[in-house]
Amino acid sequence: MITLSVVVPVRDGERFIGDALASLVRNARRDFEFLVVDDGSADGTASVVEDFHGDLPGLSVLRNPAPVGLADARNLGLSLASGRYVTFMDGDDWLAPGYLARLVEAIDGLGCDFVRVDHVQVEGRKRVVHRAPLARRNSVRDPREGILPADVRTMVDYPYAWAGVYRRSLGDLLRFPGSLHTAEDRPWIWRLHRLAASFAVVSLAGLFYRRQVAGSLTQVGDERQLHFFDAFELVFKEVEEEYLPKAVRNFCALLAHHLELSGRFPPGLRERFAERGASMVRGLPAELVADAVPRMAEERERVLRALVPEIPVGPHTRPRRDREEA
Repeated sequence: MITLSVVVPVRDGERFIGDALASLVRNARRDFEFLVVDDGSADGTASVVEDFHGDLPGLSVLRNPAPVGLADARNLGLSLASGRYVTFMDGDDWLAPGYLARLVEAIDGLGCDFVRVDHVQVEGRKRVVHRAPLARRNSVRDPREGILPADVRTMVDYPYAWAGVYRRSLGDLLRFPGSLHTAEDRPWIWRLHRLAASFAVVSLAGLFYRRQVAGSLTQVGDERQLHFFDAFELVFKEVEEEYLPKAVRNFCALLAHHLELSGRFPPGLRERFAERGASMVRGLPAELVADAVPRMAEERERVLRALVPEIPVGPHTRPRRDREEA
């Protein structure tokens, strides 16, 4: 019987996939399975993965002849997973030895639907631990408690699918919106916290996340960046009224962040991104936008007012608390 399924989507990951799989070798157990989804790679990824068949027990390789995107690559792995639990790892990241066993121990011990963890962000030689926002650890809670308050960083601002372990019995709650090629984790984390029954956070930081890797979606300035808006349209379509202030602030803070970095976009895409951003802000409840924007960091407020000049300027009733993680 399989205890844990690890879904590893990768596309053109020849440079790093060997490190990722080597870290899985150091985590392997007979009751673990590893589902590598090669999403139409055009480099030597397939050859590197093939070399691990003798070293990584439980390895299965799924190949898409043409790329379908991260969301559907993960969904393919999910559809073939057989473990009681499931977790994710991207093909350019790696795990500390024994990390997966500790994930299983945590969710087994707590008995909840999903467990979220910290992670280590890697930029060159620099290592920084990023903590999941909930301060109370090792305590089973209602996932809806991880959404509010609106003006501080909460669990829906920490969307990384690979920073946790999930009961596979959650079924469709674990599936990602296949129409999205970026920001697919935003509606995913909102749905999980709105509809699952229980969760917990534990102090475990064993996944090493490579940031600013050339070719990753966070670094690519093409049409896929517009899926950020599609992702939040899904959030706004589903979210209950009580959580709308948080969703509005979440969207506005991230929009400002993307606009600050929009120099990486070609001019035409930059213009379309700004136009769509302005249109979405104007379509949100004006009172919620007016309440959220003045509490952001001054630079983000300036960027949003330049985009939508009619945002009302009101007194700051509370300190600025711009803590959303971009």
